[in-house]
Parts: sequence; structure tokens; C-alpha cells
Amino acid sequence: MRLTADMIARSPAYINPIKDRELDLRGNKISVIENLAATQNQFDSIDISDNEIRKLECLAVLPRTKMLLLTNNRINRIASDLGRAFPNIETLILTNNHLGTLRDLETLAGMPTLTILSLVDNTVTKQHNYRAFVISRLPNLRVLDFKKIKPNERAAAEAMFGAAKRKPVTTIAASETGAVSTAPAPAPVQPKMGPTPEQIAQIKEAIAGASSLEEVAKLEKALKAGNYDYISQHIAEQKRAAALASTPAPAAAQPPPPAEAPADS
Repeated sequence: MRLTADMIARSPAYINPIKDRELDLRGNKISVIENLAATQNQFDSIDISDNEIRKLECLAVLPRTKMLLLTNNRINRIASDLGRAFPNIETLILTNNHLGTLRDLETLAGMPTLTILSLVDNTVTKQHNYRAFVISRLPNLRVLDFKKIKPNERAAAEAMFGAAKRKPVTTIAASETGAVSTAPAPAPVQPKMGPTPEQIAQIKEAIAGASSLEEVAKLEKALKAGNYDYISQHIAEQKRAAALASTPAPAAAQPPPPAEAPADS
């Protein structure tokens, strides 16, 4: 099943136990991660567990997202530019996937902000020196497979595989064109606000009332662009059209009665 803007709009969103705003995309038989730009960068956490994803990738740039949950998928590849898509990612849960070799994990080095990583129940965890290899690639990692990394374990890993370069913390924001800037910012960048619960209800109402595929396509385009005013206007036009269709036509005017003839004198 495709991950569409409509599915994102219809999926549950809530404040999770650690007070982060989370999008729940679990159990939808999603095979490819796509259209995440439709989230409008409004979620701290995205849960895509219990799906059928084979490659961990993302074309959108989502600086706000700090946690990705991808338990119980079929992931056997990780895109080399994943760190560009999630420049501030801290937690990545890949429990019970199909990552098999240390080479499959090389691209994790492009995500230096990671502090928590789970690869439990992946074949790669049985590889010789697996923990040391992963620790050496991620300089800020504190917990691997739900086990804390101690200073002496990190020192031994870096002695074995070399230490990854530690980069200074910078503010990373996405522009409208998708370009990424890593220059320090003078002030925090406020993420673009997504739809409110009222606007989500309006989106569902507009799509349900659409009379053609072309109309649905225009609504999806407006949703991706965050043009909620267009959707509100569209709903108002739908209601006006429905009101006109249900209004009975005015009765025809009755002709005046004929004038009486004057009486004979």
C-alpha cells in the first residue's frame, strides 16, 4: 500500500508518553517511505512499525523529527543520505528487520546525532565485533540495543576501528526548496505549523465531498502545500452548490383575474 498524503492526514497523531508529538503509521502494509513532506515537519516522532518497508529512505527534509520507530519491517538497506532527511535524529529503532552485514550499517555514520539505536533481532547483531563497529561509527551514541555504552567500551571500539569525527552541534533547517543549511543560526527556527484538528476534519470533509478525481488531486496538492485556506473555500463552495440544488424553484406567477364588464345603466 502507498503512503499517501491522504493516509497521513487520516492517521492518528497525539502527544506520546515522553511529551513529543507523534504520528502513528503502524500496520498499514506500507512498502515505501514517501510523501512525508505532507507532515509539514510537525512531528517529533514518527512510528512506521509493522509494515513491509525494505529500504530505509526519505526524500523529504524533516528537521523536527528526533525519533523514528521501524520495528517489524523488512529493512535490508539504509539510504546513504538518510542523515540529510533527518538532520536532528536522536533515536532510531530498527528491531526485527533484515540487516545482515556490517556493510549494511556503514551509512549510519551519516547520522552522527544518533544517541539511541536498536538493531535487536537483525542478523547483523551476530557478526563478529558488531557492537564495536557500530559504536565507532556513531560518536554520540549512548545506548545500543537497549544496553548503555560505557567509556571503556567506546575506547576499545575506537581503538579497533578508529574514531568517527565529532562535529560541532549546529542548527539545521530545511528551506522551501529542500536545501539543507548547517550554518549556526542566530535564533531557533520555528517549524512550519501543520493542520489543526479542525483543518484535518475539513480536509476529510472536502475529500469525501469531491465529485471527480481531478478535484481530489487539487485537494491533495493544496494539502501538501499547506494551503488550508483553499480547502476551506472549496468546502464553502461545495455547501453553496448543495444548498442551491436543494432549494425549490419559485412558483410561477398567477395571471391577474379578468376585469369585470361595467354594468348597463
